Amino acid sequence: MPYESLLKGYENSEPLPNTHNSDGRSLFNPPGPLSAAYEQFPAPIHNSSNGFDFHIYYMQCVPAQLEYARLLHERVRREFPELHVFKFFEEPIGPHPTAMFEVNTFSPHQTGAFFSWLTVHRGPCSVLIHPNTGDVYRDHTELVTWMGNPWPLWTEHPGLVRKDLSEAL
Repeated sequence: MPYESLLKGYENSEPLPNTHNSDGRSLFNPPGPLSAAYEQFPAPIHNSSNGFDFHIYYMQCVPAQLEYARLLHERVRREFPELHVFKFFEEPIGPHPTAMFEVNTFSPHQTGAFFSWLTVHRGPCSVLIHPNTGDVYRDHTELVTWMGNPWPLWTEHPGLVRKDLSEAL
């Protein structure tokens, strides 16, 4: 897949300086406007519905992980009542190879806050994180990000060819 130039819109910009900040390591960036990505998901991520899905995986046959995941599910519901937290599955569902629960975020601020919080609190769980662009297969394969150990998805699952994965669940 060919990629669009990441510097589109910056073609005539002044060269960036190579001077360092006072820490001696990071580079000085001239002041400028904040990225629009702070307020709105970048295209092609949908801004009209949930931008990101977090699938929190655990091994249901390991009692300690099952219990941790149950507690994590409850804590997420209490800590982030504005997010959509789906039911707790105790067996694999859809293209997911192990038990999991799903959390949806709707803004860049929610996504960043939940990502940061989950980094610290996910415990033994792995987390598949993907945007929602309308291309469900690509969202779950090429655009996916993992916390913890990645799991192989069942990429031939009919849910990955549907426009909306929630239809498969």
